[in-house]
Amino acid sequence: MRIKADLTLLAVSIIWGTAFVAQNLAASYKSAYLYNGLGFMLASIVLLPFIPKNIHVPTRQWFWMVIAGVVLLVASTFQQVGLFYTKVANAGFLTSLYTVFTPFALYLLFREKPAKADILAVAMAGVGAFLLSTAGKYQVQSGDFLEIAGAIFWTLHIIILGKYASQYEPVSFSVGQFLVSGLLNMVIGFFLEDTSVMFVPVFIGSVLYRAILSISIGYTLQVWGNDTPLLPMQP
Repeated sequence: MRIKADLTLLAVSIIWGTAFVAQNLAASYKSAYLYNGLGFMLASIVLLPFIPKNIHVPTRQWFWMVIAGVVLLVASTFQQVGLFYTKVANAGFLTSLYTVFTPFALYLLFREKPAKADILAVAMAGVGAFLLSTAGKYQVQSGDFLEIAGAIFWTLHIIILGKYASQYEPVSFSVGQFLVSGLLNMVIGFFLEDTSVMFVPVFIGSVLYRAILSISIGYTLQVWGNDTPLLPMQP
């Protein structure tokens, strides 16, 4: 079961990696809130029919869905705005730093000391992400600091899923956190961004790709994959 979950989380990482291309296309239109909002709202609609019938959603689940949705809002905003001012290669590498941050965050928050093998795996993952994303040539961009901030919140989101979301039915939890993040993003976007971008074909295509693959499939598999005990490193 542990191997199956790890392979699932590896597949999630691959899906998210391809999504950076779509996000980079949307970034050229300088839209973060509307882009994320549409993506999360559409993803929640796509997943809605897959929620098990007659499922009971306890109050505690609603609480953690709201928390996860707010963290998702912050993390995705930092990531998307960062793409306005940095290269997609930089964004991919810096976002992947959540794999490095996670074991340290678990130690700080829960006093879970990572094993030596976990530290080695984290170091190898960090080096691998650097080489794959930048080909060993890294140039600092102004948006890099936003991507690092996003990676910190992605770390927090992963910990929330591993510690709390794993206690509940995964599809309903995904729909709940997407609705929270989507609604908040849309409200902010209507006030701060140009809504005409929602009718641009390239922008719409990017939203669809991210909503269906990266969010609907990727995040739901992440919740399912975290249904096993959280290890110091999650892909």
